[in-house]
Amino acid sequence: MMSRRSVLRVAGAAGAAGIGAATVGAGAAPAVASASFVHPGLLHTQADFDRMAAKVKAGVGLWKAGYAKLAGNPRSASTWKANPLATVIRGATGDNVSTLAFDIAAAYQNALRWKVTGDTAHADAARDILNAWSAELTALDGSADRFIAAGIHGYQFANAAEIMRGYSGFDLARFKKMMLSVFYPMNHSFLTNHNGAYDSNYWSSWDLLSVASVLAIGILCDDRAKVDEAVTYFKSGKGMGSIKNAIPFIHAGGLGQMVEVGRDQGHALLSVGLLGTICEMAWNQGIDLYGYDDSRVLKGVEYAAKWNLGHDVPFTSWTWHKGAPGSWEGWETFTEASTWARGQVRPIWEGLYNHYVNRRGLDAPYVSEMAAKVRPEGGGGDYGTGGGLDHLGFGTLVFTRDKTIVTATTPTPSASTSDTAASSDTGAATPAADASGGTQPQGGRGDDLAATGAGGIAAVTATGVLAIAGGFIALRRRGARGSS
Repeated sequence: MMSRRSVLRVAGAAGAAGIGAATVGAGAAPAVASASFVHPGLLHTQADFDRMAAKVKAGVGLWKAGYAKLAGNPRSASTWKANPLATVIRGATGDNVSTLAFDIAAAYQNALRWKVTGDTAHADAARDILNAWSAELTALDGSADRFIAAGIHGYQFANAAEIMRGYSGFDLARFKKMMLSVFYPMNHSFLTNHNGAYDSNYWSSWDLLSVASVLAIGILCDDRAKVDEAVTYFKSGKGMGSIKNAIPFIHAGGLGQMVEVGRDQGHALLSVGLLGTICEMAWNQGIDLYGYDDSRVLKGVEYAAKWNLGHDVPFTSWTWHKGAPGSWEGWETFTEASTWARGQVRPIWEGLYNHYVNRRGLDAPYVSEMAAKVRPEGGGGDYGTGGGLDHLGFGTLVFTRDKTIVTATTPTPSASTSDTAASSDTGAATPAADASGGTQPQGGRGDDLAATGAGGIAAVTATGVLAIAGGFIALRRRGARGSS
């Protein structure tokens, strides 16, 4: 298969510069990643770091404000010390996932500060945090939420490590071993088996966070099979997170109805952020998921942005099939966009805005308005109950770019000097009303399947047990086990 860069060379030689380029708004065939990987090449490339450093040094508007937001976060201090654990638990007795979450935020934020300022005290802090965890962590446990932990912290950890690749004293080999033995197996298991549930049981955000982690680990570890696994699932996976299941209905005017908008806006916006994360990491490796299927992601995030800005949106009713084979099953029908947590603020818009508007020259009026509303974006717990640790954040600093329209991804791959990782193996939801409107036990590993949905949210919030811990949305159900 030809890389996009190769296709563009052929196109130039033939005098047909448009060959292989993604047609703006037309959904041309997405790019195919080249044989070697771009490093750094997850959420940020070296060109991105060069831009940030130059703009901050020059004191330019948005970059200056974005860096001030980063520097003012307590987890950006070079004095931060890691608190590594052998076992991280989420959603069960002994829940300690916030320790991991804050340490990852500190590693990522110190790595960014080093790249922007050159101050090695921040690089040393990031390195030491990553090394401490790779020497200690051996397991993720808890309720079904353990899969959430594996996804969110998998992609975030990989991004911090990618920035530190090659820094003196950073044990990349040991870190990759941790990612491949602790995080990836859980990501792969969830996407393959969905914790023993129906493939439609878990919402799009569950799948998307696992896809983000698989993709990030694949790139970090130079593992083409894992990158292919993530991209294939994004395009045609059987669960709710594949793009046509996550955004199943396209309405007039180019708005794509996201399934989670019918559930609640906290999780809908989590999905928005994960879509942007997945697409940006893929783009930096020459794979255009932003433009896949006639820019379906753009249509979905515009829909979510429009609703959360207070405007009306069209809504097609749909029925969710939930439960586990041989255990129980139920159906729940959604007939309108949910108002729960409508207007929640998350640091997720700058990357989408800067790609679609400043990089591709497309119209994204509602995403643009959301980006302006949240700017400058923070991160690392700045948003507390609004999912402040679900996203790495600081998008105003890291994603703001001058408007320069491109028609194709054109990375410059460099041969990797890291170890070669082992290869891996690799239905639209039709959610009828649940008469009880509440949550139900769902089998799986013990009693740990997700029990969520419009009815579930109404039931738990009525009794005041919607718990927000460390920036993660966690709906408590029977026995106080979390699900998200």
